[in-house]
Amino acid sequence: MRFYTQSFLYDDPWSIVSLAYLLRYPNPCSTHILSCDVISREVTPSGSLRTTRLILKTGSLPRWAPKGMISRAESWVLEESEVDPLGKVMKCTTKNLDHVKVMRVEEHVHIRQTEEGRTLQTTEAMFLSGFGWGLTKKIENYGLAKFKANLQRSREGFSIILNLIRQSRMQPMTLGGSSSFLASHCTIAGPEAKASAHHEVPANTESREDAAPAPSGRGGAWSRWKSWLRSG
Repeated sequence: MRFYTQSFLYDDPWSIVSLAYLLRYPNPCSTHILSCDVISREVTPSGSLRTTRLILKTGSLPRWAPKGMISRAESWVLEESEVDPLGKVMKCTTKNLDHVKVMRVEEHVHIRQTEEGRTLQTTEAMFLSGFGWGLTKKIENYGLAKFKANLQRSREGFSIILNLIRQSRMQPMTLGGSSSFLASHCTIAGPEAKASAHHEVPANTESREDAAPAPSGRGGAWSRWKSWLRSG
């Protein structure tokens, strides 16, 4: 069994970061996500929002993997989240539903507002293989390495969504306008759009490196989003 922990401190308020996390799919950096569907949603008596989503992902096996190790490259992932708007805390757990004998991956994300008004995101991941045949540790190490390698791309995709939400809040709402979230960003451009900022903070991580700032301006998030939409 292998574990990984990492924390990020965002300059944005909790309301924006938590919303961006729920809206992170689709984005130009998440081409491995084939579908994301809400299967249940409810408001608890305490006022928290509970959501269960089913996500279909695709991936690839390492060259050393035995033939027939898994029947298909896709994997179903269950995501369960709870958003507490009063306490300004969001908790999210994801785990794969298939290929669990080869490797079970469970990820816990905790997003909360700090006393300074910023947002702290803590991510914990666990990798457990029951495959045997002398490959257990090798599979777990591969899963951990793959997870760490995908972190930067995940940050870039999340930063695009975060920046779009921040830009949308700079626009006045008008009656009778377009209801499309993406369409509302067609006129956003210019250096006045502030770039989102987030910083990695020590939290028993195995690697500590600053995340790249999110793009801003005419050549930033919205331009990349439009290019991605055209390519699709």
